[in-house]
Amino acid sequence: MALASLAVLLTLAGYAALCAIRPFAPCRKCSGTGVRQARRTVKLCRRCRGQRYRLRIGRRLLNTGRDIHHAGTRRPRRYDTDEDYTPWP
Repeated sequence: MALASLAVLLTLAGYAALCAIRPFAPCRKCSGTGVRQARRTVKLCRRCRGQRYRLRIGRRLLNTGRDIHHAGTRRPRRYDTDEDYTPWP
């Protein structure tokens, strides 16, 4: 049981490191070419919009979590820019 838990944690840590280092992966729909063959015409891939890469799911979760945290926390007030503020009475 402990060995299985350790394997899962190592796998998740490896994927998190991969998402931090290489946030983009080749598009699965067009295999990283950016175009799709539709009958006799060649069209841009709708999933990646012809850019050949997509954002990884783990990186998308990281970005969403960071945005939620940023929206829900207050920024510290910088008192050194206020000229009329003194930290002592």
